[in-house]
Amino acid sequence: MTVSGGSTVRRAEGAGRDAHQSEWVERAARAGLVAYAAVYLLIGWLAVQLAFGDREGKPSSSGAMHQLAEQPFGGVLIWAVSVGMFLLVVWKLLDAAFGHREERDGGKRARKRVESAGKAVMYAAIGLSGVRVATGSGSSGKGQETWTAKLMNVTGGQLLVGLVALAIIGYGLYQGYQAWTEKFADKLDTEGRSGTTGTAYIAFGKAGYTARGVAFVVVGGLFAYAAITHDASKSGGLDQALFEVLDTPFGPVLLCLIGAGLACYGVFTLARARHLAK
Repeated sequence: MTVSGGSTVRRAEGAGRDAHQSEWVERAARAGLVAYAAVYLLIGWLAVQLAFGDREGKPSSSGAMHQLAEQPFGGVLIWAVSVGMFLLVVWKLLDAAFGHREERDGGKRARKRVESAGKAVMYAAIGLSGVRVATGSGSSGKGQETWTAKLMNVTGGQLLVGLVALAIIGYGLYQGYQAWTEKFADKLDTEGRSGTTGTAYIAFGKAGYTARGVAFVVVGGLFAYAAITHDASKSGGLDQALFEVLDTPFGPVLLCLIGAGLACYGVFTLARARHLAK
C-alpha cells in the first residue's frame, strides 16, 4: 500500500509538472495577463479622473469592473476579464506547487512559491469582484472595513492588523526595489528586453512598479493607522489610499502621476503577455 501510494503521489507530481510546463498553461497565462492589464489601465484612468475632480468612480479593481459594466457589451467584458483572472489563478497555483525548480537555494525557491500563492489569492479576489459586479451582487464597499473590524476584535487583533500593515508596506517597498533595480525586466523574454521597444517596455515597467510601490505603502499606512487607533474605518484598499493622496498638498498632481504610473504598469503587463519569459 505504501509503495502504491508513493507511486500515485509521484505520478500526480509528474502530471502537475507536465501541466505547469504545458503550452495551454502558457496561453492561459498570456490571456490572463491581458485581462490584468485591462484592469490596471482602467484603474489608472479612474485615478487620473479623480485627480481632475471626478469622484464618481473608484480607482480600484472593483471600480474598474464597474467602469467596464458601463461600456457597450459591458457584461461580456466583465466575464472575459474575470475568466482571465481565474486563468492567472490556475497559472500561479501551478507555479506555487511545481514552479521555480531552477532555484537551487531551497529557501529562495520556497519564498518564490509562497509569493506565487499570494498572487493567486490576489488574482482570485479581482476575479471574484468581477463576478459580483456581473451578477449584480457587488458589495457596498465596506467589506474591507468589515473584515478589519472582525480581526481587530479578536485577541491580539490590533497586533494582527499591524502585522498586515507591515506586510503590505513591505510589499510596496519591494515594488519600489524592483523599479529601482529593474529586476522586473526578468519577466520579459530576451526579445522583450531588446532594442528601442525593449527600452520603452522597461520605462513603462519602471514607472508602473514605482506607482504600485507608492500605492501599497499608502494602503499599508492606512492599516497601520487603523491598528494604532483601534479604528477599523481608518483602513482601506487602493481607492481609499488614492483619496488620501488627493487630500495631501499637491494631491491632484501626485494622484495624476500615480494614475499614469498605474496605467504604465498595465502597458508593461501587456508587453509581458506578448513577451512572457519562460
